[in-house]
Amino acid sequence: MITLYHCDAARSFRPLWMLEELGLAYELKMLPFPPRVFAKEYLGINPLGTIPFMIDGETRMTESSGICHYLGTKYGPTPLIVGVDEPAYGAFLNWMYFSDATLTFPQTLVLRYSQLEPEERRNPQVSGDYAKWFLGRLRAVEAAAAKSEFLCAERFTAADIANGYALRLASNIGLAKDFGPNVAAYWARLQQRDGYQRAVAAEQKAGQEQSVAPRARR
Repeated sequence: MITLYHCDAARSFRPLWMLEELGLAYELKMLPFPPRVFAKEYLGINPLGTIPFMIDGETRMTESSGICHYLGTKYGPTPLIVGVDEPAYGAFLNWMYFSDATLTFPQTLVLRYSQLEPEERRNPQVSGDYAKWFLGRLRAVEAAAAKSEFLCAERFTAADIANGYALRLASNIGLAKDFGPNVAAYWARLQQRDGYQRAVAAEQKAGQEQSVAPRARR
């Protein structure tokens, strides 16, 4: 069975959502955030101390968007993956990489310097500058969402899961108020999906059963 190590509302939500959309069996192991500080035994499993960490037989993976791609290709065929023979294949890959390298990265600095660092180390200028960076990069999603309900291939795909998590993180750290109208409508559509709602419920249920409290939300 697939095992996924996850922290509440962290980027490991991407593969959790993907698992639910695919209807695959899995075991969800919840960790306090950040696990390298509050669950040091986890370093024996994943020396990076990061999440996600997925185990599938002999396969070990740490990159959230890559795990989504892996799951869809290994356990497909599924419309969640855009195939190499489809015209939107390049756009699909671009959105998959964009989700973390371009969208999530600046948000991690907003989160760190507005909430996670001790009070004396917080830096409003850093968090403010990177919030603007994120919102600037979000213009690509705003433009795409003006043309279609989903990012590519005229259907819901793993690219929407990968970028949808970035919108969830933005909501959790207080940036959703600055979403453009198309991004706001797109994010609302994603939250209505049964797979998304099942993933949220699974996250909450596992946290309660494993006595791992959710992170405080802004």
